[in-house]
Amino acid sequence: MPSKVLIIGAGPSGTACAATLHRLGHDVVVVDKATFPRDKCCGDGLTTNALRILEGLNFDPSRVADWQTCSDVEMRSFSGRKIDLPLPTIGGQFAAIAPRAQFDHALVEHCRDMGVTIHEGCAFETITHHDANGISVRVENLGELTVDYVVAADGMWSPVRKSLGLSTPGYLGEWHAFRQYIGNVHGSANEKLHIWFEKDLLPGYAWSFPLPDNRVNFGFGILRTSDRSTKYMNDLWRDLLTRPHITAVLGEYFVPEDRHTAWPIPARIHDAVRSSGRVLFIGDAVCATDTLTGEGIGQALETGIAAGEAIHECNTAADVRDSYSHKIDSLLLADHRMSSVLSRMLTHPLVARMVLALVDTNNWTRKNFVRWMFEDEARAVVFTPRRWHRRFLARPGAYEAK
Repeated sequence: MPSKVLIIGAGPSGTACAATLHRLGHDVVVVDKATFPRDKCCGDGLTTNALRILEGLNFDPSRVADWQTCSDVEMRSFSGRKIDLPLPTIGGQFAAIAPRAQFDHALVEHCRDMGVTIHEGCAFETITHHDANGISVRVENLGELTVDYVVAADGMWSPVRKSLGLSTPGYLGEWHAFRQYIGNVHGSANEKLHIWFEKDLLPGYAWSFPLPDNRVNFGFGILRTSDRSTKYMNDLWRDLLTRPHITAVLGEYFVPEDRHTAWPIPARIHDAVRSSGRVLFIGDAVCATDTLTGEGIGQALETGIAAGEAIHECNTAADVRDSYSHKIDSLLLADHRMSSVLSRMLTHPLVARMVLALVDTNNWTRKNFVRWMFEDEARAVVFTPRRWHRRFLARPGAYEAK
């Protein structure tokens, strides 16, 4: 029997959930407090995994005006070692950059074209009724909506989670990211994706992701620790754009656009609240970001699809919760644990240098490391035999025919 589902939040996780439920025949309404297009602090990068999921959702990249595929990657360690990591140039897309203001808006329009009802400028206010028979929610401009399930895709500070008394006081995420668009770029950053492992960022990194019209998305992600204050991170941000090896790839006359933005990144899928009664949490609301790279779009899409499938496959709220949690464990838990171990290892500069030296051993290590880094395979696939397959690190990318 079809369920009535209210999805709160129209970002990647919410729209993936909506598209999945709609395809499976359920009655779906999506609400978001924002009016699209709206920006979000993000590196804008899409991994191979994210691209394959988008293709599976029948999403058309041409909806995103500044969609930029990329196959040339350069990593630089704090010792000065540069490593060229070429992604495949045939067989589909393995990495792309899509500005979030355009990308999220395109996902919203994709869902609308499918027939999904999406209300913009309608913020979640409170849960008015919640029991074994259903759940009622008051939404700004829409009044009270009564549904079978609520899917909270409303970010790391999830108002839905707060309304249920499930928030963690003082929680600020595991990582913190800074980002700014930069124009008039005429160095190698114009076409090549750059990653810098700076000593004062470890286990984090700085990035420059190319966009059309001589622009890049420039930023850094840093592990949040007690000795890294807001002032420290702001000072670090200003300093990065003065470092010669960074300014060299941007070109002499690069111009930062507008102001930089900053945002905390939640990466604790292992112990995050995943559900409560008839509510499921997805995306940043379930802290699904990869703790090694800060990548969150692929994980957001996966959690949204998993929530939709769990609602479709199960008859009771308890079974939906159990199914959803099992899917999350199967999709993300092993990879999260491996990423956590690697992140701790990369905190030590000597270990980071050794790892990068190993990556640069030969063409085989470079080729396969970059495909692994861009999640062509799941992070911990080697340790999860159920995910083994014949074409390991040899599958085509996404949108091969386009």
